[in-house]
Amino acid sequence: MIFCLLIFTLAVLQKNTLRPYILGLFFFLNFMLPAWSVGDSIRYEIDVRPLLVKKCISCHNTNSPKAGVNIDNYKEQDRVIKDGAFWLKVLDQIKSRHMPPKSEPTLSESDYDQLVTGIDRILQTSLKNKTPGHIVIRRLSHPEYQYTIKDLFDIDFEAKKYFPSDGAGGGGFDNQGRALFFTPLKFERYYDAADLIVEKLRQDSIKWASLVPFRYKETRWKYIVHWFKSFFNAEDSRYDLAEQSAMEVLIPIATKAYRRFLKDEEKTKLLTLFQTVYSQKDTFNLKPQYRFDEGIAQCLKAILVSPNFLYKVEEEPEKEGSYAINDFELATRLSAFLWSSMPDQELFDLAYQGKLQDTAILAAQARRMLRDPKAKRFAENFAVQWLGIGKLLEKEPIVDTDKFPGFEINIRQSLYQETVEYFYFVLTGSKNLLDLINSDYAFLNKDLATYYGIDGVDHQDFQKVTLKDQTRGGVLGMGSVLATTSFPMRTSPVNRGKWVMEQILGISPPPPPAVVAELTEDKATHDALGLRKILEAHRAKPECRSCHEKMDPLGLGLENFDPTGRWRDSYGKVAIDPSGITADGQKFKGPVELKVILMEEKTKFARNMATKMLSYALGRSMLFTDEPALVILENTLLANNFDPEPFILELVKSYPFTMKLNDFEKKSI
Repeated sequence: MIFCLLIFTLAVLQKNTLRPYILGLFFFLNFMLPAWSVGDSIRYEIDVRPLLVKKCISCHNTNSPKAGVNIDNYKEQDRVIKDGAFWLKVLDQIKSRHMPPKSEPTLSESDYDQLVTGIDRILQTSLKNKTPGHIVIRRLSHPEYQYTIKDLFDIDFEAKKYFPSDGAGGGGFDNQGRALFFTPLKFERYYDAADLIVEKLRQDSIKWASLVPFRYKETRWKYIVHWFKSFFNAEDSRYDLAEQSAMEVLIPIATKAYRRFLKDEEKTKLLTLFQTVYSQKDTFNLKPQYRFDEGIAQCLKAILVSPNFLYKVEEEPEKEGSYAINDFELATRLSAFLWSSMPDQELFDLAYQGKLQDTAILAAQARRMLRDPKAKRFAENFAVQWLGIGKLLEKEPIVDTDKFPGFEINIRQSLYQETVEYFYFVLTGSKNLLDLINSDYAFLNKDLATYYGIDGVDHQDFQKVTLKDQTRGGVLGMGSVLATTSFPMRTSPVNRGKWVMEQILGISPPPPPAVVAELTEDKATHDALGLRKILEAHRAKPECRSCHEKMDPLGLGLENFDPTGRWRDSYGKVAIDPSGITADGQKFKGPVELKVILMEEKTKFARNMATKMLSYALGRSMLFTDEPALVILENTLLANNFDPEPFILELVKSYPFTMKLNDFEKKSI
């Protein structure tokens, strides 16, 4: 204001031609800038909440939150920012004109603009400072344990069958830090597993020899050589010959297992353990080679039960805020993401040289790793968990085999493998993630082709098969998905519709009201009416309509597929009608037309893939602070025709992947 008065005074005193311009500047600063300031500094309590009270809170309140959504609790702007992810969904509902619903009075254009602009600015302003979010210390998941053992020792160990099962975390994956619990039983199993792995290694003379590449013998000549070398290298004098030889074996293994260089105290502990075993009384009279191998074996077991092996430890500096993780930690994140294992030698070397912080080198490594056969581990672990088909390999079949014969273990395994082979090809062959929704090909072996009724496949090896129609193309036509979204005795259009919304479009419907009864399972009723009529009656209930109007049509479009994924034309005595209308009014009939509609939902699919893959890569649920990174990933997919390679390269360069948030607080003593 003072600045404006000075300008006005200057204008009054001026008598030359500049006076009109100075006066104009005065009026601009005095009257226009305050207006801009008001427009840019949105206040939730004044500019947004009154509109929510006016139009929304009558339905979405504490006492009767429609669809489980309560916005009445958000009385302060700070609370809105804290739950930013939720408010992004609210904003999306308003932008798409889904809210307020058609049954309620619509927002005026001025109210609509104020509401959308207000919420958007509040959220975007809070995201200006990039924050990578917390990543809790994570234990190796069962696949990560299995593949790390494979890469470390070339030993096959089925961790999923040996250890108690892990649950899925908030992101839906079994590598989520907050779901990787460590129970006493699991700890005991890790000890037993270490025994099994090392003994299996010792029984294989070739593998043991590759690990311990010399036969240790205590000879006078070795002692003389060692004594002579000690004059030139003081380091050698600290150990006797056996101990020095042991450390030459153990340190490289422990370095790989811990995914970093060993600290001096860790080397000392390994050395002490070896000394104890090597010199213990009950083995002292045995041959030196046996004592040497036994000492190595016990040290290997100690490495395998060490927290440094079982956990992906990331050291935190004694300061608050965000910081870049070091090269070894970055190498570990990258290898866990794309290979479900430890870094290989090339990654270790680059980490040692401090080169992985270079984004070009980091991207080149990710590209190399995607083209390595070990990337198939990523294809399996990500695809199986994203699609939710892991139940196929459980001992008990998920479908009643008396009612649906032919759904035997070999078929279930083939259905599972079809999905893995297909996703791997999309990742490395077609390089178009939209093929996951719809394509003109499938991956089949002879058994599965016969099961589906597709001719021309004569071998048991999986092969790419061009389809005559696009009924099967994409994940919606795969028996793995169709079976796991069914009930044991019948299909479930509700489950299938919900699956399409969540796994393809990234939309999570609210949980059903507690008071709503389940669908009747009376066989006579089902045979006489069919599922469509039964669902129509269920949908007529007001408390069910809003959600089921969106889910049911999507599931009914897949109703020609029975609970085992095979094609059918009738349900009981009723001919199947696979037609439907989407929530936005698009008509379709059957899976082919449904998939054409879903292919148009590119933005939603891109956002969902970004959310799922970033969650998998980080081992945690998505946070509101991840929104800028998710937008970049989403746009990368859209700009590159859904090619997974530039998408993944952008992900590994993103700030949530390369950085960490430390909340260290120095404790006063």
